[in-house]
Amino acid sequence: MSPFEAIMTIEGDDNASDDEQIAAWQHLIDSGIVWTLQGWYGRGAIHLIEAGFCTMPGQEEATQ
Repeated sequence: MSPFEAIMTIEGDDNASDDEQIAAWQHLIDSGIVWTLQGWYGRGAIHLIEAGFCTMPGQEEATQ
């Protein structure tokens, strides 16, 4: 998945499943790109990490 595809999945793909949305967020987190985008991306990533849906690079797999 490219960063563009991940962003389009998050922002514009109304047909994306929950798993596809989480994978897109995880891709942006793993690549570090999420921290360079608009602030709501970083806040969204932190929320998903705290909720256990995503992980920081090097952490154990998410439990959700």
